[in-house]
Amino acid sequence: MAILYDAAVYDRTLSAGSYWDTTAVVEANYPALAQDETCEVAIIGGGITGLSAALHLARDYGIQARILEAGGLTWGASGRNGGFCCVGAAALGGDRLLKKFGQSETRRYYQAQREGTELVKQLAAEESIQIDAQGDGEIEIAYSGDRWCGLVTGYEFLTEVADYPCKLWLPKDLAEQVYLNPGACGALHIGVSFGLNPIKYTLGLARAASQHGAILHSHSPVEAWEKDGNWHLLHTPAARLRAKTVIVATNGYTEDRLHPQLGDRLLPLLSGIITTRPLTPAELEAQGWRTETPIHETHNVLFYYRLLKDGRLLFGSRGGTVGDRAENERRHRWMVQAFQEKFPVWRDVEITHSWNGLVCASATLTPHVGRLAADESVLYGFAYHGSGVSTGTWSGRALAQLVAGQAQVRDLCAIFRQPLKKFPLPALRIWYLRATFTLADLLKLSL
Repeated sequence: MAILYDAAVYDRTLSAGSYWDTTAVVEANYPALAQDETCEVAIIGGGITGLSAALHLARDYGIQARILEAGGLTWGASGRNGGFCCVGAAALGGDRLLKKFGQSETRRYYQAQREGTELVKQLAAEESIQIDAQGDGEIEIAYSGDRWCGLVTGYEFLTEVADYPCKLWLPKDLAEQVYLNPGACGALHIGVSFGLNPIKYTLGLARAASQHGAILHSHSPVEAWEKDGNWHLLHTPAARLRAKTVIVATNGYTEDRLHPQLGDRLLPLLSGIITTRPLTPAELEAQGWRTETPIHETHNVLFYYRLLKDGRLLFGSRGGTVGDRAENERRHRWMVQAFQEKFPVWRDVEITHSWNGLVCASATLTPHVGRLAADESVLYGFAYHGSGVSTGTWSGRALAQLVAGQAQVRDLCAIFRQPLKKFPLPALRIWYLRATFTLADLLKLSL
């Protein structure tokens, strides 16, 4: 990655400080690469995408892969996200996808998104992964007439084109099904998603991949990458890994210098989360809380939240554009104030955890899975725009199928397989982001 944010954002010696860190323990030791090794497939990135790819390669096709994870397992986005196993890996709305790609490819994309959420549950069952699944879909709440009309349009699109089970809820339905929210105009329930514990899921994928024959190396950042004939040489601090095929699965933590065909094509975005102490039954009843289903809103500043297994409320929003300590403290205060304004009956509830992490956007505003045109022995899967739990899992399987020769890139839907594009004037990416946030706040756009 280019250093778009403060160095602390990329410091792998610093703990995320997330609530999830308190819920699970790394059961196995995944030592750093200590001596030169050779393998068929090297995977750069030990998050959900990389682990899914390694698991499917080993279990389904008998292909052993070695994973090089720069930090500790779960240090990155796989251990920092909100645990929303949801659809929505493209930042383009359904109407724009239809206009650009047509109905057939758009339908295939939404089918793949649904497959991703189902695959997570399938892997959890097959590999005995305790993921603390919660809820029966996702809920999007509107706070204005225009946004309510947008939800109605979204309902029509998702039921007719995507073939998703959806419901429109009026304010009275929202009060009965979700929580007391007098400012809401209504909500859209999309019945293909759920919530989970992302660290338990990630550690479970790692255990399963290892048991099936994959080899995982934590604390093994790729510092240099060269080609020697048909072999890739990946240099880590202590040793080199030699591989015929490389999968890049680093998402928002992708370094621009990693490979010339990958640099300047992604934009990492900070997202922040806080969690409360466990809420008592009386406190939940005071807010009329009725659901464990993940929720997000159509405000100009996106808020997302969900009730966790132990009664805590997880509350998230977009992060800052600097990432240093001073900004983190300001964003924390802002998040707490936003939480208190949204849920005044919980104004005095203690906030126990606060953290942030990087999600990943692309110049095309769509996810990308495929091979490099200049070197087809290099594959990639990233840019999930905040929906990496499900889409990363699906992409990992798709990458394994490509490596094993069970599928071709042309078999992927056009939205996933379109070529990567550079950001114009990529050194200014962070300034694009700051300008976009400022404009969105002024015009009350949803970001």
